[in-house]
Amino acid sequence: MPVSAAASAREILVRLHDVMAARTAAQAKLNSVVNIIGEALDSEVCSIYLLREGVLELFATRGLAEAAVHVTKLAMGEGLVGTIAANVETLNLDEAASHPDFAYRPETGEEKFHSFAGVPVIRRERAVGVLAVQHADPRRYADVEIEALQTVAMVLSELIANAGLIDQATTDATRPQSTASVRIEGFRLVDGMAAGAAVFHQPRVVIEHTVAEDVEAERHRVYAAFDKMRDQIDRMASQAEFGVGGEHDEVLATYKMFAYDEGWARRINEAIDSGLTAEAAIERVQQRTRMRMREIDDPLLRDRMHDLEDLSNRLLRMVSGQLGTAAQMGLRQDSILIARNLGPAELLEYDRRRLKGVVLEEGSLTAHVTIVARAMGVPVLGRVRDVRRLIAEGDRLLLDVTGEAVIVRPNLAMEEAFDAKFARGQKRRAAFAALKNVPPVTKDGTRITLMVNAGLRDDVAALDLTGADGIGLFRTEFQFLVSATLPQRERQQRLYRDVLDAAGDRPVVFRTVDIGGDKALPYLDHDDEHLEENPAMGWRALRLALEREGLMKAQARALLEAAAGRTLNVMFPMVSEPWEFDQARALFEAQRKWIAARGRKLPHEVRYGAMLEVPALAEVLDLLLPKLQFLSIGTNDLTQFLFAADRAHPKLALRYDWLSPSILRFVRRVVEPARAAAVPVAVCGEMGGRPLEAMALLGLGIDRLSITPAAVGPVKAMIRSLDLAAFRAHLNACLQHPPTNLRASLEDWATAHGVEIT
Repeated sequence: MPVSAAASAREILVRLHDVMAARTAAQAKLNSVVNIIGEALDSEVCSIYLLREGVLELFATRGLAEAAVHVTKLAMGEGLVGTIAANVETLNLDEAASHPDFAYRPETGEEKFHSFAGVPVIRRERAVGVLAVQHADPRRYADVEIEALQTVAMVLSELIANAGLIDQATTDATRPQSTASVRIEGFRLVDGMAAGAAVFHQPRVVIEHTVAEDVEAERHRVYAAFDKMRDQIDRMASQAEFGVGGEHDEVLATYKMFAYDEGWARRINEAIDSGLTAEAAIERVQQRTRMRMREIDDPLLRDRMHDLEDLSNRLLRMVSGQLGTAAQMGLRQDSILIARNLGPAELLEYDRRRLKGVVLEEGSLTAHVTIVARAMGVPVLGRVRDVRRLIAEGDRLLLDVTGEAVIVRPNLAMEEAFDAKFARGQKRRAAFAALKNVPPVTKDGTRITLMVNAGLRDDVAALDLTGADGIGLFRTEFQFLVSATLPQRERQQRLYRDVLDAAGDRPVVFRTVDIGGDKALPYLDHDDEHLEENPAMGWRALRLALEREGLMKAQARALLEAAAGRTLNVMFPMVSEPWEFDQARALFEAQRKWIAARGRKLPHEVRYGAMLEVPALAEVLDLLLPKLQFLSIGTNDLTQFLFAADRAHPKLALRYDWLSPSILRFVRRVVEPARAAAVPVAVCGEMGGRPLEAMALLGLGIDRLSITPAAVGPVKAMIRSLDLAAFRAHLNACLQHPPTNLRASLEDWATAHGVEIT
């Protein structure tokens, strides 16, 4: 075998170059290809399957029965070949028959072959075929062999495209056949409503040639493109218009780090060494990135990979000299941008006056583009499926992120309904804004403390916009999630001081970092035993922080120094037993003594609290409450733990109601001993941000809510219309003898008593 992937691929590509240039029929070329690959990899079988009319057809083979050519056909997802094409993934098996998707085809005569490796043949990001090798002896193919196969598959894509063997229907994004109106649902990323014409962000860069004539010339082309791209990124980051000092600054710094990543440049160089053109080498590395993305369960790591893909697209356009993005062409009218995903820098290139909204096929709440879009004030709807099938360039779109949908080609009635909702929203926002300086006091005189949840420096502005009493939950992990490396203590301290300065006299409750589980960080080592099937219930939050003592010590010092001369409120997440709280508090106190010993200024008071998310903590509250200054109930995690239901599971997300007797009785069990111990209890979670649910919490004795800024107005309106004493009597009766539908019962009571719950 060749000693490297590049050498192995180069040996094959040199021979394939002549095949591609020959004036022979396509079938003869494919027959030559399987022989060349089989000989180079010393593999007894090499086969090419092509996607034709929706099925994968055996087009050429060395080693399988010739009679099976054009006879053996597999549906997408059927057998190993169909699985590779459907998932656009690589398989490498020492025993093919042991794989659950293995499907035996007797006409091929493959029963004597044990090992199997296959890679997808990709055209325009979709699998149009499969290149597979097999061997009689059970063995896994070496990494260099798989790398060589993947490189050859790229060249094979060009060959079959030039031979007219690719069904255009499988790769082209054609205009939707229907011109009827359609509503497509998505996931709320950045709230808002907008209307405009559909504009697709990413024009397709078509690679015309994959095999290099002069390797050094291709290398110089890539170097020049890298220099140009880096200059562009530096210029763009320095010209961002939405201010400085926010988390978006850290996002762009991370993005720039990827642009200067030598490992990425080295991988492209290695692909050129194998004999690929500059364009093909960039696309080859990009394909590998996409395959890795499909294998990554961690959404945060996927977001980092999206940044790298964004940069790959930019580099590919520069080196090819082909048309740029819609941003370079300019927006001619109010537009809704459509993309599979976006990097943060690409969003910044658009004209803010014309860009009204964004629709993403992917996207997440912690993605870099989401953070930048929030800073820009651009509404974003994510996880929208089939956009290229259902939307055409220039289509009229009505984007309603609040309603989690986009309407395509709306009719007059839809336009009118959208305009009316937009106007109602403005009117309601104006009405809620009018309540900004009005205290949240119930009709019978009970003052409720309304605070907001935050996680970004910019979120603190919501205090003045909403008139909230303070920040009841500042999620410190966001700074860790958007950073490429562990944030230094000085950087953490600067963020915490900025937040306290912006809050002024209003309290801020800092939750110590909640990472791990489904919020794994790429720069923290993860042992194999930490790979978890249920990350929400795993090694995360305080559990991880107590083990990674250095991480928590740095955060403790940053918080203590940032709060010098003020009150510091610290809350520990996911406390399961009192000893965990004791250890965390002791760690903070040790850091306080360390700072004091060096004569530095300290907070005049440190108040310690815990989040009750794990139900077990309710059983030992009598032991914990004497040590606490405050307690917060995290209803999001608490609900899924109580019901043993993953809140991210689509079939379970809406199944268990916050207004069920079990949830409300549990909260009451927590509130009563806390009140007896004179420990204030707050709720910080989505439950408190919904007027009807918030009403129920007040009825249980909760008088502190920490909610999203958008929920402050509606919840305050509910509070001011509520006779709390009368409602508590009604709720107690309901929990004593629960009705069949408690939610409906509470809604009826609110309507009958004029409580604003809409």
